[in-house]
Amino acid sequence: MTLATETVRKHLTDINEWQKLGDANIFPPESRLELIDGEILEMVPIGCNHSGHLNRINKLFTVLTADCADTSVQNPLQLGDLSEPEPDFMLLKPSADFYCSRHPNADDVLLLIEVADSSLSFDQNQKLRLYARHNIPEYWLLNLKDSCIEVYRQPHEDVYGEKTTLRVGDTITLSQLNQLTINIADIL
Repeated sequence: MTLATETVRKHLTDINEWQKLGDANIFPPESRLELIDGEILEMVPIGCNHSGHLNRINKLFTVLTADCADTSVQNPLQLGDLSEPEPDFMLLKPSADFYCSRHPNADDVLLLIEVADSSLSFDQNQKLRLYARHNIPEYWLLNLKDSCIEVYRQPHEDVYGEKTTLRVGDTITLSQLNQLTINIADIL
């Protein structure tokens, strides 16, 4: 007797279907969902350490970039037709309507930051490839497990050509905002 082998199939979705699902309130309001490469992924709940560091980043960059960038905290970023992640933090090119008429896309991003503890591997792999593939110029991964910031620059295909690891005592100048130097201790 031969058993028929069934193939498991994924249903991939695109931005249009994703937005319709959101408009129809299909998902519970407390859900932390992101569309990554056509797949709807449920993200882990945010812990105190994660949210505290995100608050610190938001306060620092809001003050330092008030005249030259818009800040965005855990808001959608449209990347092509198959991805709409909600990065922890972004510095965006200023928009007269503060992105009320559309979600920002990769061309709008000056700096993107993910804060990672339980999501570290996902952010170092899948998210990194996604952001590189869409030419996000500068991706910072605040690695809470190792108390460091991994800085990725020079996107090419699905990798970054440059990676620097920074710790307390180091400083960094933003590649997209050359006048702005940050003390890593102010974030960690």
